Amino acid sequence: MPPLMNIGEAAAAAGVSAKMVRHYEQIGLLPAAERSESGYRLYGEREVSVLRFIRQSRRLGFSVAQIAELVGLWSDSQRSSREVKAVAQRHLADLEEKRREIKQMMDGLSVLVHACHGDDQPHCAILDKLSLHSHAQHQPDHKSQLKKGNHKNNGANNGGSNHIDLMAWMRGVHVHQAPILTS
Repeated sequence: MPPLMNIGEAAAAAGVSAKMVRHYEQIGLLPAAERSESGYRLYGEREVSVLRFIRQSRRLGFSVAQIAELVGLWSDSQRSSREVKAVAQRHLADLEEKRREIKQMMDGLSVLVHACHGDDQPHCAILDKLSLHSHAQHQPDHKSQLKKGNHKNNGANNGGSNHIDLMAWMRGVHVHQAPILTS
């Protein structure tokens, strides 16, 4: 029997962090580890293989739920490849939709960036377009400052009622390209 590894060794062998190993164990993607007499987690090659599988799946953008489904299929010797392919096809369709949404956002943003002169004058076509249908008297009278701990590094709110789904928002924004004026 191959020797068991501690969490750091297993994480290194799988190419993930020890923090992620604990997380995957906590959410059930990885079964609870054996424990040494002193309480340290111990992992074998099987757990390292599962961690590698999870890492590869995450690199392809599968969600945690999809990975759980794939791990379940991987462990089921009675599975059909049709079931596995269906999971991958659903994920591919989701990625295609995200790509269309990102393309739409990039096109809209490109129009905005092109419309702005980017000079020392206060007028900005980007702000004009973003505030379209807003009354000037409702312009904010303060500069927003996010409070520490109320946002993640990606700029998203922690899921409270103020969370804005940018993809959904962009579906509702119709950016029309105005004629470009040259001087």
